[in-house]
Amino acid sequence: MELHGNTGLRAPMNSVRPSGLPIVNSMTPAVLVLPGPVTRDEATGLCDDVRELLESTGAGAVVVDVAAIGPPGLGAVDLLARLELAARRAGGRIRLRDPAPSLGALLDVVGLRFEMERQAEQREPPLRVQEEVEPGEPAV
Repeated sequence: MELHGNTGLRAPMNSVRPSGLPIVNSMTPAVLVLPGPVTRDEATGLCDDVRELLESTGAGAVVVDVAAIGPPGLGAVDLLARLELAARRAGGRIRLRDPAPSLGALLDVVGLRFEMERQAEQREPPLRVQEEVEPGEPAV
C-alpha cells in the first residue's frame, strides 16, 4: 500500500501493466556509451547497436558518449564514421556527447562534421558585461 497526498488514506498498489505501447519521450534520444578505446572488431557490434537503437526508439538520432574513447586518432575517426554510416542507413544520425577538443579538431581536419554536445558542468560560464564609468559620472 502507498499513501496518496496528505489525506492519510491508503490505496492499493497496482502492479497491472497498462495495455498498449509504452510511452516514449521522442525528444530524448537513445544514448550509446563508448566504454573506452574500441577495436576494429568491436566496431561492427557497435554499428549494430546504433541501428537497433534507432529502430527500437524511433528517434532520429543516437547520442554517442565519447568521453572515455581515449586519445583521438584515426581509429576513433574510423569508428565514428562507421557509426554515422550505420545510422544514416537506418534513417538517422549520431550526435557526439562530451567530445574532447582534440577529437573535435581531428574530425574537422578529416572533414567529418557531427553535431556535438558538451556536459553542462564543463561549459564555461557566460561572460558578463562590465562597463567602466568615468569618475564623477552617474552609473547607468
